[in-house]
Amino acid sequence: MIRTFHPRRGRASTTQADALTRLWPVYGYTIADPHHTYHTPEVAPDGPFDPERLFGRPAPLVLEIGCGMGEATAAMAAADPGRNYLGVDVHTPGLGNLIALAEARGLSNVRVARGDVLFLLRDGIAPGSLAAVHVFFPDPWPKAKHHKRRIIQPDTVALIRDRLAPGGVLHCATDWAEYAEQMLEVLSADPGLRNRFEPSTAPGTAPAATNTPEPATTATTPPALPAYAPRDAVGRPVTGYERRGIRDGRPIADLVFERIGD
Repeated sequence: MIRTFHPRRGRASTTQADALTRLWPVYGYTIADPHHTYHTPEVAPDGPFDPERLFGRPAPLVLEIGCGMGEATAAMAAADPGRNYLGVDVHTPGLGNLIALAEARGLSNVRVARGDVLFLLRDGIAPGSLAAVHVFFPDPWPKAKHHKRRIIQPDTVALIRDRLAPGGVLHCATDWAEYAEQMLEVLSADPGLRNRFEPSTAPGTAPAATNTPEPATTATTPPALPAYAPRDAVGRPVTGYERRGIRDGRPIADLVFERIGD
């Protein structure tokens, strides 16, 4: 499997290291990786993924792919106590920070997993079992020769869609305009997904306001109405990556698709 991430290096703070040491047995899950061990904790991978056992209760499961430092994940979990939130990343300090936030805020519906999420999706999560999947500001791999490493690819989207329950949501966000266009193309092409913000194409219909510029057009091609989700409609907390993108003048694009069918 092609790696979709850089294994970031970084020293955990005292708070993060303490949280990892004390709370990992309660909050943490180690994803088995048959090819590499460099990005997993120096312990044996855990057994089969059992969300009810991990969270201590049955509840709809939201999978957060690349949870970063965990501030957005913690905020969403706090506002949505009826669902379980699993943040997956390969960055140990970030997972430690999310664990510390969960303990400090008394969040019983937050857990973390370290390792490659594609192995978890493929081998650990049952089809039709996820309420939502969030992919916020994944590595854009801006060089053309690295585009194959982007996580939003047809095969990966098909895998995610298969793991979503009918009506389950795949919500992506990026601050790279070219990647946003690719995301929109790939997600729109999946036959089992529907864009919740598909624009009307009726004559005379004004495009809805979005947080991204309209796609580039040519003189012979009529402008396409935006299909990105309005920022104020997605219910996503502002992340550190989003603040960085705004600071650098990059437009933020949100895409919200749901699984259709039985």
